[in-house]
Amino acid sequence: MSTVVRLTGVTKEYAGGVRALDGVDLAIAQGELLAIAGPSGSGKSTLLHIVGTLDRPTAGTVEIAGHDVATLTDRRLSALRSQHIGFVFQAFHLVPGVSARDNVAEGLLYSGLPRARRRAMAADALARVGLADRMRHRPHELSGGQKQRVAIARAVVGEPDLLLADEPTGALDSASGKAVMQLLHDLNAEGATIAVITHDTEIAAGLPRQVRIRDGRVVADTARGKVAA
Repeated sequence: MSTVVRLTGVTKEYAGGVRALDGVDLAIAQGELLAIAGPSGSGKSTLLHIVGTLDRPTAGTVEIAGHDVATLTDRRLSALRSQHIGFVFQAFHLVPGVSARDNVAEGLLYSGLPRARRRAMAADALARVGLADRMRHRPHELSGGQKQRVAIARAVVGEPDLLLADEPTGALDSASGKAVMQLLHDLNAEGATIAVITHDTEIAAGLPRQVRIRDGRVVADTARGKVAA
């Protein structure tokens, strides 16, 4: 089984000596479904930015799909991100006034594919998340749970190596949240590699692997049987 993400000794410091990450080692294998969990200020959001190549570490190495991030120019890093990583955010980030299909097709904007092909792939992705009958609906015509499904379809339409879901149920009621988590389980069963970043211990406990972050360090990882005092 190939490794999609490998972090070795990753540290991230900000101005004033604030250390958000402190020597993090983390490997995510193809086909995994895991939670990266921790309270506010634990470092999990910084870890999301590092794994998602939205930020670079101060020290340590980051490999995504076999590529050492430190060796890439910003342009090549952007290409790596668009080809290999899909993002789902709490706030959906859908384009208002644009149909669900065109919102999803936007996820393929830098693929080089013709518009008709992008829209056809978007339609397939929406069907995959159970929204075949909502393709022409605009965001204001969708419920919160449906908006998050559109966001997930946009993230997976290009078949990325890794899907990063940042608090994907945070803006949803409990029923919609459960439906979204079930969708992530279903996508994982189809082969998607998914990391869910969350502060919700119940959501974390429902996933096959839990990586727990505190004070910028991995203090527990059920894949390695590691538990810190």
